[in-house]
Parts: sequence; structure tokens; C-alpha cells
Amino acid sequence: MGHVKMSFERLQIKSLPHETTDLLEAVRRGIAPAQTHRALHTAPDPSPIDPQRVRTPIGQILVDMGAVTAVDMARAVTARQRENVRIGDILLARGMVDEATLYNAIAVQYQAKVANFTKLAPDVRLIDKLGADECLKHGILPWRCAGGATIIASCRPEVFNTQRARLTEIFGPVRLAITSETALHDALLRSRQRALVDAAETRVAASESCREIDIKRLTRILSGGAVLAILLVTFFPDTAFIALTLWAVVTLMINSALKIAAAFVQARDAGRPQPILPLRRKPARLPIVSVMVPLFREREITARLVKRLSRIEYPRELIDICLVVEEDDQVTQAAIATANLPRWMRQITVPRGQVKTKPRALNFALDFCRGSIIGIWDAEDAPEPSQIHKVVRHFETASPDVACVQGVLDFYNARTNWLSRCFTVEYASWFRVVLPGYEKMGLVVPLGGTTLFFRRDAIEELGGWDAHNVTEDADLGLRLARHGYRTELIATVTEEEANCHAWPWIKQRSRWLKGYAMTWAVHMRSPRKLWQDLGPWRFFGVQALFLGTISQFVLAPFLWSFWAIVLGLPHPLRDALPREAFVALGTLFIMSEVSTVAVGLVATSTPKHKWLWPWVPTLHLYYPLATLAAAKGLWEIVTRPYYWDKTAHGRTDGCGTIDRTDTPPPVRTPRKPPLLPTAFTPDEVKPYRLGVDAIVTPPTGYPVKPPTPSEGFAHTRSNPRDLYLPFIPRGPQLSIKGRLSLGVTSTSKS
Repeated sequence: MGHVKMSFERLQIKSLPHETTDLLEAVRRGIAPAQTHRALHTAPDPSPIDPQRVRTPIGQILVDMGAVTAVDMARAVTARQRENVRIGDILLARGMVDEATLYNAIAVQYQAKVANFTKLAPDVRLIDKLGADECLKHGILPWRCAGGATIIASCRPEVFNTQRARLTEIFGPVRLAITSETALHDALLRSRQRALVDAAETRVAASESCREIDIKRLTRILSGGAVLAILLVTFFPDTAFIALTLWAVVTLMINSALKIAAAFVQARDAGRPQPILPLRRKPARLPIVSVMVPLFREREITARLVKRLSRIEYPRELIDICLVVEEDDQVTQAAIATANLPRWMRQITVPRGQVKTKPRALNFALDFCRGSIIGIWDAEDAPEPSQIHKVVRHFETASPDVACVQGVLDFYNARTNWLSRCFTVEYASWFRVVLPGYEKMGLVVPLGGTTLFFRRDAIEELGGWDAHNVTEDADLGLRLARHGYRTELIATVTEEEANCHAWPWIKQRSRWLKGYAMTWAVHMRSPRKLWQDLGPWRFFGVQALFLGTISQFVLAPFLWSFWAIVLGLPHPLRDALPREAFVALGTLFIMSEVSTVAVGLVATSTPKHKWLWPWVPTLHLYYPLATLAAAKGLWEIVTRPYYWDKTAHGRTDGCGTIDRTDTPPPVRTPRKPPLLPTAFTPDEVKPYRLGVDAIVTPPTGYPVKPPTPSEGFAHTRSNPRDLYLPFIPRGPQLSIKGRLSLGVTSTSKS
């Protein structure tokens, strides 16, 4: 082990970040807690903030208070160099400080009072002047008027500075008070809950929402159509049968052609070499990612969900998991209360409203999210650990018009029974072949309900999700396309629970098809406008995908009837069509089945799914269940258009490999950047363990040993004040003089 002894009187390092310099200076002075700090709760009256004032860094205040050790602060400063997050959020997420202490220190930093909403509730008239949604967006809350000024409580005082001019225009003179994020959210929910609920139900423009559908008029249309169909079948049975069969055949041809084209395009592009990103490109600072997980009556799944999400490999201070729960769902709330949620996972309770749907809950929770990227997982999901990193990298390199990325969905209980096997084959075909092909063909991509990630600005521009649409994901994919945005698929997998019982499967599929029908009806209220927004090719794709899918399942019995001819039984068209027509129809049916089987085999050709090959041909017996679901969905459009048929989770959990152990795998610690700004690349640096009193470059020539995750950036057993700096450049040595003697020990063998 290399060992270097040296003494110094003063560190002369000018290239360190400001907060790191303050930290090292505090360390040099002994890091003794300040004895003369005034009490936090007796801070002076809030006064106008001077943006030009140089304030004591929050890290130095916390260290001087003794609330955070210098070692922990150095870790937080290092992490902040590569993360787009406040240093206080890092300290909170890593358990280095509690929320009350942090915001009391911020009050000292800004010479402001800590707002107490329990003793003095906010003035709702002031909140309404700004808007509850704006308060959540900027982390500010107009509190009360005092001394000729409006006191604005903020959990992000740096945002208060940027909003000061606007706030002055609205309220006149303003002063700052400090509050925690939790207290601000609670105060808003207590005072303006109804306004937030109403906004969640009407965020989407009326012209793009199915809440404006005239149900009575729709009932009359559907009833009239049913009566007309009965009359045609009664008085002109051959004509009606031919017309409906012809439409079923046309939609079958179009859907089969699109499926084959999508598979061809996907296979062609899969064989092309992928572009390689420059290895030495300086990475951007990692953003905060918020992921909403809507839960409803999830007694069994909550504990396992927390365990699965704990496997995510992303800095805890940058991930914001929001468990979205209905106010009257005591079952899920009780389960969450016993789950011991980590700091980066929190519950958002959605108050009662006119409808109770997943998109309404997502709209309500959206304003409470912290991230610039918004994601969605379902209750039973098990995302792959590196998923967030893949999403962030994709958005970093994608063009600005890519507003959404969709991951691949798979099942962890595929082996449960025949239905789960067929469901797995169907999902593999859709997410691994057909949907990527649609994207490459320039068609509208109907989104799945989970493993979706959005740029926050885009989703807020569109108004979030249609709270009244029970297939909000497909509707949102169409609205994104109409507003000029694109969706791309990425190679990241989320495993979830396959519905492996017939009636629950039918209920789930009926909701999807009902939503498809309502989405098509909403966007076809003005076909000309839809044509102008999408163009002819994507307009055609919407008709084929939405109207074609519904038609296929509703009219499937007309196509099944041709089995009567094969079996030698009577058929209504036996005498109406020539023999050549039956040959053509038979060829079409065979080609359709062959394409379905071929796509299924291609989609399940991975080592994980090859065992499903014998089950792919049985899809012919699987899809008829969707006809029952379509009938149920069309009936509910008239009787219960906004009813959300809940899918039960947790019945077959653990059939796959995702939950075979109660111990999550170790999280890979991301490689940390140097405290010293440097242009050196990772292969030009080497790790050293040294005391925090100095940063020393060892002599050139020591062998390089890359850091391992277990070494981390942490204390050593021998000296609790030792820090681990992952990378120290091999370049010219720093000049360090001093009177204190420190030992610097290399972590690599000489």
C-alpha cells in the first residue's frame, strides 16, 4: 500500500465547486457546531429577498448546526455535480437530515420565518388569485397579508425569486416565508381540495374528451342501429348477412396486411446496425423522474410492489414514486400504512369526485409530482432495474418532438395456465413486433397502460389524461399525434401479472374495447379536423386500428359461420356466392391465421419465450373470448360509459422468477464524478482513500484500480473522517503546504 505523509497550513485549490470549497473550509476550521446560532423558530420577520445577496450555503449552515456531518455533506456535494437536484433533496433522500431541520436551516439561510399553517390557515382568497395548480407547480402558497405585504410561503425559495415580479403584479408587495413541501401540499389539500378535484376531471379540452359525449343521443343512435339490423336480418337476411360479412372480411384483410407490414418493417430494422453513442461524451446531469402508481383495492399487492420498486437502479434523490390512492379506499391505505415506505416513495390520496377512474387519479397526482419526466407503472408491475436510466438516456438523445416512450410489457406468471400462456404470446406479438412496426411505419401508436414515460411539459400541454375515458392510454397516444408529438418504443421490459381466469379476462378486455369505441367516437366528431391533424396515412391507421379492431371482434361470428361449409352444414351464402368466392375467402382465412401464428413465433423467439411455441397455434381458440368482451363493452357504453371495471391483482403472483426471493438484489452504485473538475476520462484516473482535510494527487505511476460498488463513497473503519474519492487524476500534483500532518493511503497495491 502506498503511503504519503505531508503537512499543510492552507489548502490552495481554486477550481473546486463553491459548496465543496465551503465544506473543506469548514472542515479545516474543525466543523464545530456554531454556538451562537439564533433559535430557528425565532427567525426575524420575513423581508424582501435581494436576489443579489450572497447567502451562506445551506450545506455550511447544516454542518455548523451539527445537523449533518462533513462526511455526509461531502457525499451530497459530490452527488449533486451529476444530478439536477437540490442538495437538500439529496440529504433528505439519503436520510442524512430530517425535513423539519432542513427547512429550518433554509429559513436561516433566507432570513425568513417558518410558516405554521396549523396555527394560522392560508387565506383561500389569496390562493384563488394565483390558482391551486400554480401553487403546486411552483411550490409557493399565498399565506396571509401582514404589514402591508402578502406573505408567500415557499418550499422552493429559489423559485420564489424567479416568480417575484409576477407575484408582485398579482399581490403587490410580497415577503417570503419558508415551509416544507409536505406542509404546503397538506395545506392546499385542506383549503382547495374541491378546486383540485374539479381540475383533475376537466383538464383535457372538451373537444378532445368523451365527457362531452351526449349519452342519450348515443343511446338513440345505437338503439336505432340495432333495430335496423334486426329489420334487415328479418326481411332481407341474405343482404344483411352479405353486407356484414363483407365488412368483416375487409377489416380482416386490412388488419392482417398491417400486421404483416409491421412485422416486416420491424424485422428489417432489427437487422440494421445500431448507432453507437460516443463513449467519452460528457453526460448530462440526471433529472428527477416521477412515477405514478395508481392503486385501488390492492390489499395483496402493496408490500410486494414496494419490494419490486426498491430494485430500481436510480439515485434515490432523483426518483419520486407516487402511490396514488382513492380517498375511500381504506383497504389500500391500510396496506400502505404497514409497508414502511422509504423516503423516495409517498402516498397521494385522491379525494372523491364525480367519476372514479385511473386517468382522473393520474390527473390529480400530476400536479404533486416533482420530476421533469413523468412515468406510470401499474400495481402489479415489476420493472427491470435499469429502466429509469434507459428512459433518461433515450429522452436525452431523442428529438424534442418525442414526448413519450413506451416500454415492453411481459408477464411473470405465463406458466399458470393456458389462458396466461396465450395472453403472453399476444402481448409479445403486440409489444415486440406489431407496435414497434407501427411506430416505424409512421402510424399512431396506441399506448399501453403502464411503462409509459412523458416529458412533463408535453403532458401538461395536452391537459393530462381524459378522466372520463376508460382506455385513457390509447386516447392519449392519439392526442399526442394530433398535437404534433411522437411516441417511441424502447428496449426495457416491465413484467406484470397476466389475467389467467376467463371472466376477469373478459371484464378487462371489455373495458379496453369500450375505451377504443369511445376514443374513436370522440375523435371522429370532426373527421375533417382529424384528417388535417394527422394526414391521410395516419388517419387511415386510426380507422384501421380503432374501428377495425372493434369490427373484427363484434363481427367475428359471421366469419366463424364459414366452418359450417367445411363441415358440410348449411350456410346462408352457399347458394349466393360462386365457388371461386369461397376459395378466395378460405385462402384469406388461412393466410390470416398463418400471419398470426408467424408473428407469434417471431415474437416468442427469445430464449425466455421459446417454450411458448407449441401454444401459439392455439390463439385461434383464444381470440373468440374477445367477442364476448366486445359485446359487454358495447352494452356498457349505453348503460355505464364511465364505469371502470377493476382488474384484481395478486392472485397468481410469484409464478415467475420475479418474487422467488424476499431479498432484493444489490443496487449497483453509479460511478461518482470527481470532486475536482477535470477533463480526464475514467481510464486516466485512479481511486484513493484520504482524509477530508485535504485533496492530494499521488505521484504518477501507481497502478490504476477502478472502484467497485462495495467501496462506495463512505467512511472507513479505521477513521470515520476518511472519505473515498472515486477518481483522482494522474496529472500534475497539487501544491499543498501546511502545518497539519495527514496520512494518505492508496487503495491499490503498489
